Amino acid sequence: MMRIYELETLAPEEILNRDIRAEAEVDAAVDAILEDVRLHGDGALRRYTRELDGAELGSLQVSGAELDAAWAALDADFRATLELAAENIRRFHAQQVHRDFCLTDRPGIIMGQRYTPIEKVGVCVPSSPTAFPSTILMNVIPAKIAGVEEIVLVTPPERDGSISPAALAAARIAGADRIFKLGGAQAVAALAYGTESVPRVDKIVGPGGIYVATAKRKVFGRVAIDMVAGPSEILVLADGGCRPDFVAADLLSQAEHDVFSSAVLVTDSLPLAQAVQREVEVQLERLPRREIARRSVEENGKILLTRSLDAAVDAANRIAPEHLELCVEDPFALLPRIRNAGSIFLGRSAPEALGDYFAGPNHTLPTSGTARFSSPLGVDDFIKRSSFLYYSQDVLAEAAPRIAEFARREGLEGHARSVLIRCESETKEM
Repeated sequence: MMRIYELETLAPEEILNRDIRAEAEVDAAVDAILEDVRLHGDGALRRYTRELDGAELGSLQVSGAELDAAWAALDADFRATLELAAENIRRFHAQQVHRDFCLTDRPGIIMGQRYTPIEKVGVCVPSSPTAFPSTILMNVIPAKIAGVEEIVLVTPPERDGSISPAALAAARIAGADRIFKLGGAQAVAALAYGTESVPRVDKIVGPGGIYVATAKRKVFGRVAIDMVAGPSEILVLADGGCRPDFVAADLLSQAEHDVFSSAVLVTDSLPLAQAVQREVEVQLERLPRREIARRSVEENGKILLTRSLDAAVDAANRIAPEHLELCVEDPFALLPRIRNAGSIFLGRSAPEALGDYFAGPNHTLPTSGTARFSSPLGVDDFIKRSSFLYYSQDVLAEAAPRIAEFARREGLEGHARSVLIRCESETKEM
């Protein structure tokens, strides 16, 4: 049963246990996998796929025929759902596109900034129990909008070597360029180092378990990564007017992900807290993944009782959750006060699952309190920006003494001379 706590009685470290680290054996296993794939390429990938996924593969890459067959096999109604969700995601992320700028307002000076897409991106998609089509849409579509030239999707196969039709249809709709039947740390290694079949990419994005997260952390620097994601989180901030069954359902929607997931209710209403506590027990019995969800709510879930809604908002900002639901009478009044959250769901008709699948904002979000300083996945994650600068000779000569003085104050005479020599050359030529 979820326990009720008075928030003021808890030390900060007692509110949520986010210190979930890879065990030493996981760390060592990932090191071995990364090195094996780096040295042995496709051979290592086939071996790990056989040993860990139970699939014997010929080609690692999904063929065009497999894509066509999956498209034909998927029922038309769900294809339409995928298309509509993809359109919502495109519409939202299109607003994130930056525009280059160029400043020419001072004679003899031109400077500005331009944005260029990352050339190759790898997208990791886990399978539990099948590859997540929603994750494919959320990760591939922003990369496509950014203009990434090659998007490489990796997801583990079933034992028969197949990928689910829903996943392949989502990849087709989103615009993935190549799809490989790979998962786990070995997929991260293939994307980071490249193999005979899998191209080396410049950035790796997408969620995964502890092996994928550990591998991403270890290859960072060789390639860029989006984030090292922790277990899923939801914080429901609710007033006494909420329906307890709604709140309980939303808490369990995250608890069913993983035993390490955290589902938290923050409320100023003791009657609501007690009603939600009872309702969670009722709904758990009807949940197919109830064993996972029960461990999650009992080990990592909490109901936090506060003295006021103001105190509840302060608590939400301290926790900085991945998902934050404002289930209150006037959520827009609280929205300006929320500083730290991955994605914010406003009102009693916006459950977190709406964002997971359909609405448009990205569901790849910062976890473990990192919403204090990081953001949801978006177009920005797939672009780079470069500045450019031009000075005419006359304008440089005017600024040169100040630049040289600045450089010498920092003990960098070479910097000073690189400017002054141009002015000396101009004087000699005259």
